Amino acid sequence: MCGIVGVTGKENAVDILLNGLGRLEYRGYDSAGIYVNDQNGKEYLVKEKGRIADLKKEITPDVHGTTGIGHTRWATHGVPSKENAHPHVSADGRYYLVHNGVIGNFAQLKKEYLEDVTFVSDTDTEVIVQLIAKFARKGLSTKEAFKKTLTLIDDSSSYSFLLVDHEEPDTLYVAKNKSPLLIGVGDGFNVVCSDAIAMLDQTHDFVELVDGEIVVVKPESVTIENMEGNQINRKPFHVDTDASEAEKGAYPYYMLKEIDEQPGVMRNLIEHYIAEDGSIKIDEELLKRLNQAQRLYIVAAGTSYHAGLVGKELFERLTNIPTEVHVASEFAYNPPLLAEHPFFIFLTQSGETADSRQVLSQVNEWGYPSLTITNVANSTLSREATYTLLLYAGPEIAVASTKAYTGQIALEAILAKAMGKLKNIDKAENFNVAKELTFVANGMQALVDGKSEIKEIAEDVLATTRNAFYIGRSIDYDIAQEAALKLKEVSYVQTEGFASGELKHGTIALIEKDTPVIAIITDEKTAKHTRSNTQEVLARGARVIYIASRQLAVAGDQIILPEVHPLLTPLLAIIPCQLLAYYTSLQRGYDVDKPRNLAKSVTVE
Repeated sequence: MCGIVGVTGKENAVDILLNGLGRLEYRGYDSAGIYVNDQNGKEYLVKEKGRIADLKKEITPDVHGTTGIGHTRWATHGVPSKENAHPHVSADGRYYLVHNGVIGNFAQLKKEYLEDVTFVSDTDTEVIVQLIAKFARKGLSTKEAFKKTLTLIDDSSSYSFLLVDHEEPDTLYVAKNKSPLLIGVGDGFNVVCSDAIAMLDQTHDFVELVDGEIVVVKPESVTIENMEGNQINRKPFHVDTDASEAEKGAYPYYMLKEIDEQPGVMRNLIEHYIAEDGSIKIDEELLKRLNQAQRLYIVAAGTSYHAGLVGKELFERLTNIPTEVHVASEFAYNPPLLAEHPFFIFLTQSGETADSRQVLSQVNEWGYPSLTITNVANSTLSREATYTLLLYAGPEIAVASTKAYTGQIALEAILAKAMGKLKNIDKAENFNVAKELTFVANGMQALVDGKSEIKEIAEDVLATTRNAFYIGRSIDYDIAQEAALKLKEVSYVQTEGFASGELKHGTIALIEKDTPVIAIITDEKTAKHTRSNTQEVLARGARVIYIASRQLAVAGDQIILPEVHPLLTPLLAIIPCQLLAYYTSLQRGYDVDKPRNLAKSVTVE
């Protein structure tokens, strides 16, 4: 969840750290801090509750250095406060540490080893830095003390650590387990970061780290070792993303920018995966292994889970393979009875989702094949799965996912088409996915161009409401669940997505005068039934907003969707829902990109 940055060998370390933290603020924004030294005996620790902007106000002109570490926090242990902000410092003032993750046995370690130490924070992280200092005082080198501390952390824990010893002011000590961390390679300097996007203004070449490795980073060298002390040579990978892609440009918020980018995401997917002759450019070995499965298991969390619900419809209708969709955090500890020949598909924007990785680790132990569909090349789930397909959606910065969701659904459609075609299934043969996604891109463009009308609806119906409901049936119910998540996470309106036929089985008791109910109607088989359900809530005083496909629309429907293939209607229906969420949040004066209590890359279980 948290964001980590580090640098050694650069004169402007403070600016590099602050700029990097700004790009990682989507990972947490409860508090932030930096430590820097100038390698001439001067060092500075600055921390503050709140956001990076609050931290900047505390940094005086004299704060400078060539080596440093920084952190932006999403609180797990201890309330958001200056005391609980990272970096944490050992009691003797020698070591400074930042950490992303959770130490499962920190209380036991504290009791067993550190009863004589006075703690200044409530965090699990401070336990680690005090342990390192304790072992160093007993005569161990910093690397040995660091390594010994790592061996005491239990298997339930996750961490990425970045440590500085002020007696070695040009050196960063690095380790990770389950939480993401990269080394950025420069000319006469090196950097460390949770996400490459943080350091793209410094380098485009990064070295991936593997769980259980210890890395020593100096300005001129990067030394990777395993826990046995064996040195590991690993070549950097190159990130082509331009740093400007992660900037807002003229947009007030990233979320609006990313909503507007969705037509381009569709076109990028067509370009990367579909040849001019209409053939699909996906590894045939992957397609064959998918088609050999008796059952597909889609595993995901949050918005990606909702994309998986739509994926189930696509895979079952175009490939005739039964498909299940599972919440990763539930599957990890309560797996279902599996088919004899399963295939697992992991949907994850970041490729670092801790719950999904927990499941993937189990799948690998069981020896089953897997595919990760992600937006981030070289991410953990990408590396550890059997196969990977990339979304090519560009950086997604806003905490509320928009373009990754639609990108996942579009790529599922391309994949299902390719699988079905290989099996000579008529529905797949007749599904011209390139043509249909082009229609989707054009329809998306029309919807985002007409956003002013959706803004008016949000201001009129949702600006002051306490709660709201999305309803739909069949594939529209899948959309309703994602639409409800968008509205609740950025506007804090208590919103639920329901199968409209279930209203009369309990939920309708919550309908009061002026309760907003948003009905999604794109499925021809169930359209009349959903309209009947809206009459039930209208009779009880609800205010109904209709989002309907053009061919199913009637007079009075407020939002009309351009006509696209029935399997792809979620790609259009979600656009006005995203915009309703955005404008409701804006109307209430909230920070759309950084909703309270949330962070984008969920790297703790």
